[in-house]
Amino acid sequence: MTKSYIWPLYNRIIHILLIVSFTATFILSEKSEYLDYHVICAFVFTFLFILRIIWGFIGPKYSKFRDFPLDINEFNEYVKHPLTKTKEYIGHTPASSYAIINIVALTLFTTFSGMILYGIEKNHGIFSYLHPIYYKDMFILEYIHFISSYTLLAFIFIHITGALIDKFVKKNDAIDSMISGYRKISKKKQIKINSSQKIFVVFSFLILIIFTNYLISSKDNALLISQNKKQDYAKINEDFENECGSCHITYPPYLLPKKSWEIMMSDLENHFGDDASIDSETNLIISKFLEQNSAEYSTNEAAFKILKTTKDKNTLAITKTPYWQNEHQDIEDKIFLDEKIKSKANCNACHKDIEYGLIKSNLIKIPK
Repeated sequence: MTKSYIWPLYNRIIHILLIVSFTATFILSEKSEYLDYHVICAFVFTFLFILRIIWGFIGPKYSKFRDFPLDINEFNEYVKHPLTKTKEYIGHTPASSYAIINIVALTLFTTFSGMILYGIEKNHGIFSYLHPIYYKDMFILEYIHFISSYTLLAFIFIHITGALIDKFVKKNDAIDSMISGYRKISKKKQIKINSSQKIFVVFSFLILIIFTNYLISSKDNALLISQNKKQDYAKINEDFENECGSCHITYPPYLLPKKSWEIMMSDLENHFGDDASIDSETNLIISKFLEQNSAEYSTNEAAFKILKTTKDKNTLAITKTPYWQNEHQDIEDKIFLDEKIKSKANCNACHKDIEYGLIKSNLIKIPK
């Protein structure tokens, strides 16, 4: 056996960055307040794959897709004997070749479905123009994105499992080679990077740095920008701002169904333990405003999900809606009792600009 240089530094760096960015993307998907960071990592992960795809056409031998052993009979023979030595493969094995192709396809599909979901559900990014048209389909899109994400995760685990079997059962050095670049093979092989490939390497890393900086330097970039604009309730409805805002924040009207506002405004004498009575004319003005801007008439994600999940449309407290309870289930009760918050109804303790009708993940900050 002889030591041969198979994987150039570019392959190894891209491979490591793919692992790091994918891991970060998945971890950050678990918390809604980290959504923008999840999206940033997902874009970086996809961009790295695009670079790897290009490298698969212009890179050196064994890095090119045309060097992947994709003969189906060879693949079948390989997977029939997962725990025994097979013929020598210098670059990728048949199993890893098929796994990589599936991972590439799933990454592109998952990113595309995520971008559409981000636009339709959150009204963010380049597909935000679809939000007012297709916002009612967000549950279907969530399901598609969820399935594609976990299918991608499954293929990555298959790829990792195969690599571990190759190392610890078949006693090959494929994993080691992705760190050092060298493999022990029967006949010496040596790859070299030509001038045009070196130019691409430098250029691609430069673009990667610029692209990543573009994503993280400003949330107003084209891929992340929100089309949800602040609502100046003082100008839109002065009575609503003056009367309701004098005791608590002006809760966005879309956080309750129309029926809830009707019931609440008809019994202000018993407004959550207080008498919040106002004259009939002002009551009528505010009631109309609340009903016309209730959950039924909003395309906001929270409004749609409140309507979708609230069976009892007579619910008066926003904190009693199933959507609110589901979104806040991981927050301990002691946090709501903290002197900085004091109540579950104190939304602006965590949600910056909620009094302007905004509920955005990057504006959420839960006090410690």
